[in-house]
Amino acid sequence: MRAEQLTVELRARSPWEAVELGTALVRRHAGAIWKPWLWLALPVFALVNAGAWALSSPLASCLVLWWIKPLFDRVPLYVISRGVFGQVPTTRQTLAAQLRWGWRPMLGYLTWRRFSGARSLFLPIETLEGEHGARLRARRRVLGATLYGNALVLTLVFLGFQLALTLACVAMVAVFVPIDYLPQAARAGLAMLSDPPLWAQLGFNAFFWIAISAVEPFFVGAGFGLYLNRRTQIEAWDVEIAFRRLRQRLLAASAPLVLLLALVGVAPLRAQQPAPASEAPPPAGVADVFEGQRVDDARFRRAVVQAYRDPLIDRHRTDHTWQRRRPAEVGQPPKLDLGWLQRLQGVLAFIGEWGLWIVLGLLLVFLLASARHWWPWMRGVRTPRPVPAPVTTGVVELPQVLPSDIAASARRLWAQGQPRHALALLYRASVEAMAERAGVVLPPGATEAQCLRAAQRQPEEADRGLFARMVRVWQYAAYAQRLPQAEEFEALIAALQTRYRWPA
Repeated sequence: MRAEQLTVELRARSPWEAVELGTALVRRHAGAIWKPWLWLALPVFALVNAGAWALSSPLASCLVLWWIKPLFDRVPLYVISRGVFGQVPTTRQTLAAQLRWGWRPMLGYLTWRRFSGARSLFLPIETLEGEHGARLRARRRVLGATLYGNALVLTLVFLGFQLALTLACVAMVAVFVPIDYLPQAARAGLAMLSDPPLWAQLGFNAFFWIAISAVEPFFVGAGFGLYLNRRTQIEAWDVEIAFRRLRQRLLAASAPLVLLLALVGVAPLRAQQPAPASEAPPPAGVADVFEGQRVDDARFRRAVVQAYRDPLIDRHRTDHTWQRRRPAEVGQPPKLDLGWLQRLQGVLAFIGEWGLWIVLGLLLVFLLASARHWWPWMRGVRTPRPVPAPVTTGVVELPQVLPSDIAASARRLWAQGQPRHALALLYRASVEAMAERAGVVLPPGATEAQCLRAAQRQPEEADRGLFARMVRVWQYAAYAQRLPQAEEFEALIAALQTRYRWPA
């Protein structure tokens, strides 16, 4: 570690202070982070949405963008891991590094470890330290043992930020809707949820991508702050930096100190020369010390005993107290009557059990009694369902044998206000004429589709086109309640009469 190049003040911090440190690093290097992020993420966003659009599933691109987020996490981690040492990379350097840097752990983060709750903490370990295998697992245990819970909470918090920002972008659309059109816009938005159009799905994808781009660098920076603080705690980086600063101060003051010692050490050189040896007197014996005086052993022992009786040395003491010859019997304290407390507990339990049901019943009665006031308003909130137009049904009764004057009979029914009967007569007569010209035998109750297929056997194109026209007019009248105009009806009769040679 190049501690002398650090641009942050390392000290033992709490986990949430470390998170704040990481987000502060992201804010400091915001330009160096988001420029390469946009250069890398915008083309990926366009390609993913184009592919999802081609597969007719635009919303699937949201899942794909969320799944490949670890690929983009390398950008802010690369910038802040070098910016913390004062070497902020340029946009070109960051983009070039993404081709070769940090790919080893991506296989795990894009497959079985995609749902890891501590990705922000473990990603710096695996990309910056370069360990793998057993050593990597050991590093993960050491660094993440006490911070896994913090990293998990951090993941949930930033996931909530991302969801909130996405919904805020969606809600921001309502700002541009005039207030007079808000009810209609709200109903249209609710109806759009069941079957959203393509432009709405693409707009939601754009909002989701904006939320990811705004939140994800802070998420990575917060995890890097936890990683940096944990290494500071277990490797004592702050102590090492303090010793290095002390060494620098001592080196700065070493030259005057050496000069002072040199000046002081020149004068007493003569005093350091060895002196001639001399004989030392022998040690005095016991007889020389006491000089024949006799020591009284008894008096000495009494003095020792008296010294041991000193209360400062002997901590034992005897206390005398007075006691009764016949001590009185100690009676037991009277028992308290707690029956009233049990009864109060029963009353509270009854109120808690049945009182809630009573309140719920009263609330239900109130809602039923006031339904005439709020029920119409609740019904007005829902999207009104389109009321289908009334369909007029009826059985068209035709004679068993077609009349000889088909055209005149159809005109008469039309004039009498029975247009469906007139068209049914023309359709039946056209079917018989078509079957005769095509040389086919239709089954009883043949449908319009069967008749159209049989009409393709008619030799002349004009006959086939005229029969298709007759079938179309009949279907519009029978099923869609769309009757032809009088001029169209007359033109149809004239064409049928000419092609099928009906008598006038």
